[in-house]
Amino acid sequence: MERLYPNLILDALRNVRYPGNGKNIVELEMIEDDMRIDGNKVSFSIIFEKPTDPFIKSVVKAAETAILTYISSEIDIKGNIAVKTRQQAPQRPANPLPGVKNIIGVSSGKGGVGKSTVASNLAVALAREGYKVGLLDADIFGPSVPKMFGVEDEQLFMHNVDGRDLIIPIERYGVKLLSIGFVVDKNSPVLWRGGMASNALKQLIADADWGELDYFLIDMPPGTSDIHLTLVQTLGITGVVIVSTPQEVALADARKGIAMFMGDKVNVPILGLVENMAWFTPAPHPDERYYIFGREGAVNLAKELGVNLLAQIPIVGTICEGGDNGSPIATEDSITAHSFVHLAHEVIDAIDKRNTTLPPTSKVEMKH
Repeated sequence: MERLYPNLILDALRNVRYPGNGKNIVELEMIEDDMRIDGNKVSFSIIFEKPTDPFIKSVVKAAETAILTYISSEIDIKGNIAVKTRQQAPQRPANPLPGVKNIIGVSSGKGGVGKSTVASNLAVALAREGYKVGLLDADIFGPSVPKMFGVEDEQLFMHNVDGRDLIIPIERYGVKLLSIGFVVDKNSPVLWRGGMASNALKQLIADADWGELDYFLIDMPPGTSDIHLTLVQTLGITGVVIVSTPQEVALADARKGIAMFMGDKVNVPILGLVENMAWFTPAPHPDERYYIFGREGAVNLAKELGVNLLAQIPIVGTICEGGDNGSPIATEDSITAHSFVHLAHEVIDAIDKRNTTLPPTSKVEMKH
């Protein structure tokens, strides 16, 4: 049986017509945003206008049949579809981040390629350029942003905004930060199922006072998972930055990540590729380059796939030291810091180019 994704379930449910008007139940927005996928078990709710709707039983039965027929007979769905009415179902916010102009995902096909380092330093570089920046650490099972910004021991507080209690992001180096790392024991593993992790992320997005931001960066988990789909479905992501090393193993996984975002079920623009750990340069000899993980692998992959190569970031000891000490290297005045400033400019340009190709009503407002 193929891996289950929410959009795969929704595609099957588009074959279920509501008898009252002949439209499918997805088109009528009758599927509540509470879908849970745990292995081959799927559960969700169908919303009806009133509890006395005469078609409740037949629609639920048809939904079960559609999933078993169009996806797999091995799916555990029988009895897992709940029924709600419009009065019971909460209103879906049209945009959980109305004050945010651009949402940028930072992703990688595998762990260990420096994705969080790139996300953190890109955020700082954008803030240094005068933009209002937020950074969400969405790597639920390996949150590292709190350590990289030196705020591991900070406590989160809430305040009331227009009658709602909202989480106040931590602010450091001009960047507003939130991470699941702030609310779990940093010395213990996070043992959550996909649904719990998705709900935690939604809360950090929608129940936080992010305010007005020019750029909202999301440090995504490595690989491809339910979390990526949750983020894509919850937010209108402007585009994604893919991070890889020049190593062939990393490039193979980066290719899969790019394919996921460009696929019909996700369909998020790729802003470009960052080649991290492109070479090693000893601090005493800044003109020397040693290609430890291979040479220009991400450069060639970008050419092959027709995506932008945004930057090549070298390995220097100060990058690791800065991350461990809570002081991102982009806060300094060095050659490597300038690499991240260059990356920030390339990301801004990529978004500008994307906006010029969109219809006028779809363009994202930009700060200049």
